[in-house]
Amino acid sequence: MKAVHFGAGNIGRGFIGILLSQSGFEVTFVARNEKKVHALQQQKKYYVTLANENKDIKLVNNISAINSKNEEAVTNSIVEADLVTTAVGLASLKHIAESIAKGIVRRLELGVKAPLHIIACENALDGSSQLKQRIFEYLPESMQAESEEYVAFPNTAVDRIVPVQETEDPLKVTVEPYFEWVIDRSAMLEGFPEIKGVKYVDALEPYIERKLFTVNTGHAVAAYHGYLAGYDTIQEAMLDEKLKLKVKNVMRETGRLLTTKYHWNEEKHMRYIEKMLNRFSNPRLTDEIIRVGRSPLRKLSLNDRLVRPALQAHRLGLDITHLVDVIAAALLYDYENDPEAVSMQTAIAKRGIDEVLTAFMGIPQKHAIHQQIAYRYHELKSRLGLKEVVNG
Repeated sequence: MKAVHFGAGNIGRGFIGILLSQSGFEVTFVARNEKKVHALQQQKKYYVTLANENKDIKLVNNISAINSKNEEAVTNSIVEADLVTTAVGLASLKHIAESIAKGIVRRLELGVKAPLHIIACENALDGSSQLKQRIFEYLPESMQAESEEYVAFPNTAVDRIVPVQETEDPLKVTVEPYFEWVIDRSAMLEGFPEIKGVKYVDALEPYIERKLFTVNTGHAVAAYHGYLAGYDTIQEAMLDEKLKLKVKNVMRETGRLLTTKYHWNEEKHMRYIEKMLNRFSNPRLTDEIIRVGRSPLRKLSLNDRLVRPALQAHRLGLDITHLVDVIAAALLYDYENDPEAVSMQTAIAKRGIDEVLTAFMGIPQKHAIHQQIAYRYHELKSRLGLKEVVNG
């Protein structure tokens, strides 16, 4: 079995790559980073360290690598593949779509009928569907119907904390022991070789929202409140009992949304929340707040981890006091080396908080949540002693 994985970053190597290798796939990494590509080509293996008490080390072998600039080699690898996966970031899917499309075209020209599954392992509700849309823009119309028959794009939910690495070895990576990878089985073709450790489900949305509204939302709470409190890492922030309670309170609010919406057992979900809190507190990981909090405009967008659960919970008449609080905190994130943070603060200064809530977050000014967030933003800013900037 052969897999082509786009992205040789920490998630690619420390999560997707190791699971594919352990499942018997020959894994070919496609990446831009010449240093990592060269190291993978030379060593044909790397090591993953688990952030557990024993610091277990796992060998990942049966791998190779291709520079993404080598279009012919990338195309040929896709022709031979049973599976294509990505971990490049949602915004970068557009940059790899054409390369994947060329591989699909070559497969069809050569008469390859074996099923090909393409799975975008990104932090998104429908990453594979978005990738499919971009790929089909490069496929000739005459081949699109045949592609639908032999190529599948099942959506997925992925979860593993992989912090920024501080090591001279470009391939070595440290990850938390916990992981979850869920794939929509209903969108798959017959004959797909199963990946060890993956959960296959017929309805993916509950798992995606459980992860997004618990893990991603909770992580964001620790990051944005932690940033305002002056902490450098998530682990430091989680040692602050008052801040840890803020994280837990938000996760309780999103938990009430999830258990109401999907009729889940509340006690079981609370155990899941406690497990997530323990993950964030793992003393063997060092996860920088500026990594978790980066790109605040994306994280504050309408369908992401903060605004989406707040709007859904509000519609159900559920309390969102703590969600509003963290949204306000996120709007105060002003890390100067984060382009989105700079853009956000510039927009707030020039256009005012109300217009930013409407234009960037999609919350109309007449919406009750809009007023709650704006009020809490000004209140929090005043409490922190931050200077109000008059727009215009």
